[in-house]
Amino acid sequence: MNIRLLPWKDSLGNASRLPVARRDSAAPISARELAILVVCGVASALAVTTLEFKLKLPGHSILRAVFPMAFGLALVPRVGAGTVMGIGAATASILMTMAGWGERGLGAVTSLYLIGPCLDLAVCRAKSGRWIYLSLVSAGLMANLAAMAVQVTAKSMGWKVQGMGKSLAEWLPWAAITYPLCGILAGLLSAVVWFRWNSGRQHPTDARS
Repeated sequence: MNIRLLPWKDSLGNASRLPVARRDSAAPISARELAILVVCGVASALAVTTLEFKLKLPGHSILRAVFPMAFGLALVPRVGAGTVMGIGAATASILMTMAGWGERGLGAVTSLYLIGPCLDLAVCRAKSGRWIYLSLVSAGLMANLAAMAVQVTAKSMGWKVQGMGKSLAEWLPWAAITYPLCGILAGLLSAVVWFRWNSGRQHPTDARS
């Protein structure tokens, strides 16, 4: 893999709550790092498929999708890491669907497929912990708004897709509130757990004796 596509991002590494060893921005991605990202993507797909919070809120599946990918981003803080995880998640989801076990909810699948690239897009210019928080919130919001748009299109066109549930008129007033809120909450919770708000201090693993 071309290392220029996955350079190290200091701001993510410095803000991470996980024991991340500082790397040079030109250091190539290791097989271990790549494996971690793929596993996190697969974990996200499994979480969306197998975990059920029984919240019955439109758009709540983003809560299951973001958390494993934010963990991967905190553990392997590289530009493009989200897209790698997204590829892993999409591949796992497609394979599970082909096996008759995958998530078929259109909104859930859309947010799962998009959250990785949305994370990359949102954090690309983040320079500090507080901006990373904002970036994760923005990524969750973007992915869930896209998922809602797909659902609105499918319902308005009358597509017969498994998991469509209520009609557009019944579904939209509630979904217009819960989709953005769930996206924001998913990003915020992931940021709080995996990243520090104030990343100005030295990362523990950066200390030199």
